[in-house]
Amino acid sequence: MSVSCRPSVTKYPLNLLMVSSEAVPYAKTGGLADVAGALPLELAKLGHDVILLLPRYRCLSESGRSFRPVCRLQVPTPQGPVDTLIEEDVISVGSGGRHVRVWTVRNEAFFDRPGLYGDRGADYQDNLDRFAFFCRATIEVIAYQHIVNHWKTHLLHLHDWQSALCAVYLKTIGQGRPEVQDVRTVLTLHNVGYQGVFPGAQFEKTGLPQSLFTPAGLEYYGSVNLLKGGIVFADYVTTVSPTYAREILTPEFGFGLEGVLRNRADHLLGILNGIDIDRWNPETDPYLPANYSVTDRSGKLVCKQALQQEFHFPETSIPLLGVIARLTSQKGLDLVAAIIPQLMALDLQLVILGTGEPELEATFQSLQARYPHRMGLHLGFDEGLAHRIEGGADVFVMPSRYEPCGLSQLYSLRYGTVPVVRKTGGLADTVVPLTVHAQQAGQATGFHVEEDTASALLSVLSRTVAVYQDRLMWEQLVEAGMSMDVSWARSANAYDRLFVSLVR
Repeated sequence: MSVSCRPSVTKYPLNLLMVSSEAVPYAKTGGLADVAGALPLELAKLGHDVILLLPRYRCLSESGRSFRPVCRLQVPTPQGPVDTLIEEDVISVGSGGRHVRVWTVRNEAFFDRPGLYGDRGADYQDNLDRFAFFCRATIEVIAYQHIVNHWKTHLLHLHDWQSALCAVYLKTIGQGRPEVQDVRTVLTLHNVGYQGVFPGAQFEKTGLPQSLFTPAGLEYYGSVNLLKGGIVFADYVTTVSPTYAREILTPEFGFGLEGVLRNRADHLLGILNGIDIDRWNPETDPYLPANYSVTDRSGKLVCKQALQQEFHFPETSIPLLGVIARLTSQKGLDLVAAIIPQLMALDLQLVILGTGEPELEATFQSLQARYPHRMGLHLGFDEGLAHRIEGGADVFVMPSRYEPCGLSQLYSLRYGTVPVVRKTGGLADTVVPLTVHAQQAGQATGFHVEEDTASALLSVLSRTVAVYQDRLMWEQLVEAGMSMDVSWARSANAYDRLFVSLVR
């Protein structure tokens, strides 16, 4: 059984309001949803009273969860107050009677749409109106809880640009309201590449005074930058891995906000994400044809053989490589495409699951037709297949050009699928590369690609295939990876320490 650091109950239970634009199982476009869906549960296990606040998207009706009305609030907007319904779902946490309340902000005009942020590849033109409204509603929820339920929000945990305005509102137009005073704010950056940038002419839609549209506030080269506003006004800023926290202070990874972030460097912390170890558990995973554990890995061979059958590969013992990713250059998939002919010469098999840039999709389709018995390709996403690849592959390839944290490499470690990752962000923090010292210490779990080039990736994969032939060394890598603590419990303890330090 893999090691997991379970949280102990906090000494200082807090009232936490977590604000996110998506969370599983309600609404998801990316990794933010996994974090916002899992972290509140872990914080509740620690003893905190947690409310998760989401927009009431159309897809919430398809989540299998049910909601009841809580209250109606008058949410201020530049056009006047908007009567808004707040609804609630309750999620039980563990067996101790703890729970997380999930509240939603209902506004059909803004949120009853096919997509979360856009449709058919295009962002909604009124996203500034939509998420400014969501943030103003958050402030009203804080006030309602304080006045009606005598529930004082101790800390507001915000995620990405969609909720960043909450920190601005609290420190500016909310300053004169005693019911929202002394609320501490933490803004977590999941990907600094997405900032919520809108034309400067739309600044009035925020409802903020024009004096804040300056380089010291939300102005960004003539545009409105919501993430910048959150970074400037939040009490503390976190991001999803220690290495990424350092990287975003540089022009390569800061996407124009590196100066703003350097100004907050003494209030910036990287906390690694975790994964849902119940949902991603090779011992119980219902998607796998056979289950297995770190102490009995015989079922992994069954999973490999089943995956080979699924893609009509010969059932041989050669290494089987897996890729699950958006087919984009940011994920380094152009590098994978460039070296597939050389990879095929290494006597291996390759399975790719994903969708993305049309040119890359076409390239992979052409390559798959060229190597039909050695390369498998599934364009799109299939949850069950993702689990079967994690369980059946020997090697997981993740050569991202940047990766704030990454989750797939954590799944791979848990499933005994040795990760080959680019040395960046959370990939560098979570995968211990095979070196003589790390091997002797029994700590090595995978391989790092140092350079952002096809030749560097090919060189590391060639070495990986060579190490695969040394079964003793390979099994040591697998066992070390499966024994790592990749749970949310570790991360929740780190957030607990930060939150308590800010509120006390």
